Amino acid sequence: MSSALGQPTTSGILFFLLFVGISLAITYWAARRTKTTAEYYAAARSITAFQNGLALAGDYMSAASFLGIAGMVALKGFDGMIYAVGWLVGWPVLLFLVAEPLRNLGKYTFADVVAYRLQNKPIRIAAAIGGILTVTFYLIAQMVGAGNLIKLMFGFSYETAIIIVGLVMLVYVLFGGMIATTWVQIIKAVLLLAGVTFLTLLTLAHFGFQPGALYAAVAAKYGQAALEPGTLVSNPLDAVSLGLALMFGLLGLPHILMRFYTVPDAKEARKSVAYATGFIGFFYCIIPLVGFGASVLVGREVIGTVDKGGNMAALLLSELLGGTPFLGFIAAVAFATILAVVAGLTLAGASALSHDIYVNVVKGGRATEMEQVKVARVATVFVGILAIILGIVFKGQNVAFMVGLAFAVACSANFPALFLSIVWRKLSTAGATASIIVGALLATTLIILSPTVWVDVFKNPAPIFPLKNPAIVSMTASFVTAFVVSLLAPEKEAESRFEAEKVRTYLALGAE
Repeated sequence: MSSALGQPTTSGILFFLLFVGISLAITYWAARRTKTTAEYYAAARSITAFQNGLALAGDYMSAASFLGIAGMVALKGFDGMIYAVGWLVGWPVLLFLVAEPLRNLGKYTFADVVAYRLQNKPIRIAAAIGGILTVTFYLIAQMVGAGNLIKLMFGFSYETAIIIVGLVMLVYVLFGGMIATTWVQIIKAVLLLAGVTFLTLLTLAHFGFQPGALYAAVAAKYGQAALEPGTLVSNPLDAVSLGLALMFGLLGLPHILMRFYTVPDAKEARKSVAYATGFIGFFYCIIPLVGFGASVLVGREVIGTVDKGGNMAALLLSELLGGTPFLGFIAAVAFATILAVVAGLTLAGASALSHDIYVNVVKGGRATEMEQVKVARVATVFVGILAIILGIVFKGQNVAFMVGLAFAVACSANFPALFLSIVWRKLSTAGATASIIVGALLATTLIILSPTVWVDVFKNPAPIFPLKNPAIVSMTASFVTAFVVSLLAPEKEAESRFEAEKVRTYLALGAE
């Protein structure tokens, strides 16, 4: 099939300009309401549970979810769904383990929770390292995806595409803060859910609205193996390790965790996770149908020719079923998806630098409101420029390992310390700090030595570390380090404050 991908189309440009125009209008509106630190980082804690649920869904349904899963299912069949399942099952865990304590104990970042009863400076520095590492690897994957997408949409050069994404995102994070970011994520979530639902209905209409007929067509074209596991992940240990990273990595993603501070209280935080789980669950149930539909109607050969990783499968299917105007809409939605996620990541990175490092470590918690907002904006510019540079530097790289690394670092560095600080009385400052650093360094090192990087990127004949995702090793090591170091270097003061922490966790006394 001949495709309009890679050439500027009137519909694509109009939808793109419409979304950018709406984003900038929201930014202007939000900028007039963003004066204090609480407004900049937490939207003055004024977001409702339903709005935050949509914004959480918007923050989480990234380009990897939309373009990546559809492409993976289209090219690899049933096994591509492992990511959809892994990314979804973390949400009930987030609801029951972390949502309420996080909202009641923290202020702007997840480091607030870990530092609640431990020594401030060591924890803040270690947590900022873990948080910024996670954000950086996630940012690279999103920026490279954005560059490739806009290059295909409009025929711009890759570098121009990266700069456009970076500048548009910077404008609304810099001036509108969390208020603008939240509303852009809400609009993006609605557009994405509507677009993918319509695309799914168009796909099913081809098969008499019978999913069974679609699966039968897949089996007829590619064999029964396309509907069975084992094509993408054949090693059971690798599957478990990947599943752990996808499930618990969610509980350590700074840009997701900071969304819990935008609602008024813990009840609204729990409700927002319930709403988000519904939206995300629906999305992950229908996106594999888009992938299977693309594999039958477009064909794996065509999908692989346009993009080796299959990332354009959903766009090619939308063009085939809805014509060039629908392709323009879906492409603009994909752009909105990337932009919203990059904005959330930038804000999370900026908050780690300004709130955790500058305000709490450098200034010892003593900084005026005006100074905090100013430093937050400077940090935002720094993270935004870093995102643009990293996107350009990693041009043409296989970035699949970056998403895996972001989740592996999040579940190894951030999650164990955050979880244990809430539930384990004996966790000490030394234990939490060692846990974060060991988890971050081990996850990063093992990914570099794994088949994904050591063989696929560095072209070595055999990997030093056999698993593609290190979570089963690095997350376990992080928990063990926290237990061993805390028992070897106990902290009586931290233990004595555990009861007070529990009261605030469950009764919200003193919560911001």
